[in-house]
Amino acid sequence: MKVTNDDLSLISQVAELHDKAAFNELVRKYQSPIRRFFLHQTLGDEQLSDDLAQDTFIKAYTNIHQFKGTAAFSTWLYRIAYNVLYDHHRRQRPTTDTDCPAVANRCAANSEQGMKMDVYGALARLADKERTCVTLQLVDGYPIERIAEITGMAVGTVKSHIFRGKQKLTMFLKQNGY
Repeated sequence: MKVTNDDLSLISQVAELHDKAAFNELVRKYQSPIRRFFLHQTLGDEQLSDDLAQDTFIKAYTNIHQFKGTAAFSTWLYRIAYNVLYDHHRRQRPTTDTDCPAVANRCAANSEQGMKMDVYGALARLADKERTCVTLQLVDGYPIERIAEITGMAVGTVKSHIFRGKQKLTMFLKQNGY
């Protein structure tokens, strides 16, 4: 997938002229998908999702001169988002297990959101890379090849993560009455 002319024009304005209005247009265009990506990765934590999305756009702005145009701008932006998420996970170690009381209390506190929390509960059972691949495919509709570009994983690895992730999701949701 190549860069659209609109994106290319905005990117060149930002890279060459440091045009913040042009960058604001790119943010408006891609803010919702990037935020949704983080929302699924953080299991519904809106504040953290917003923080990670903001970090992504700051990194995109400061590094926009490195954009080569060999892939779609959205792929480049998702790659930055994936790296921001990876850095966040690395800083958070050691992580808590999904069966621990802290996660259970968080899910119970939000039980009025019903199915939404069941889906986040199911996503919580997945490894980080499985969750990333599954949500990029099932929620955002990206083909496996594009997910491989975004994550830097081999196509076969992406397929494996999606397969295992779907199996875990299916099993969890069946066990919970879906």
